[in-house]
Amino acid sequence: MSILKDVAIRRPVSATIRLTVPAGAARPAPPVGPALGQYRLNLMAFCKDFNARTQKYKPDTPMAVTITAFKDNTFEFTVKSPSVTWYLKRAAGIESGSTRPGHIVVSSITLKHVYEIAKLKQTDPGSQHMSIEAICKSIIGTANSMGIQVVKEL
Repeated sequence: MSILKDVAIRRPVSATIRLTVPAGAARPAPPVGPALGQYRLNLMAFCKDFNARTQKYKPDTPMAVTITAFKDNTFEFTVKSPSVTWYLKRAAGIESGSTRPGHIVVSSITLKHVYEIAKLKQTDPGSQHMSIEAICKSIIGTANSMGIQVVKEL
């Protein structure tokens, strides 16, 4: 007697495309148009879906998106929250990090800022298995490499 197993049929992947697109501002113009057009993907469908998924964010928030293009000209995509460096620059109120991290401190943030950023980043697909403490340690390391000092209270 043979036991039939439930096996998902895998579609052949033609490409994995990684883009950074402003929230709610996906248009079939560069960088989205050429990246998806070369794989003959439906640009308008992507733009509508992406803009609908990112409408809760402020406009011009840079969102990382990973698009999986399949051979049959269909696609799936996942949207991640903005990068840790973007959140840190916003919390510190600076435009860019230090030119000499470890030597020059450009700004300071509190542990409360770090915790809030960690709570936001924990919802990302790659960080769901990590503890909040591990994410906080990673954010503190990123802040140090940008020349941002993390203090208990300002």
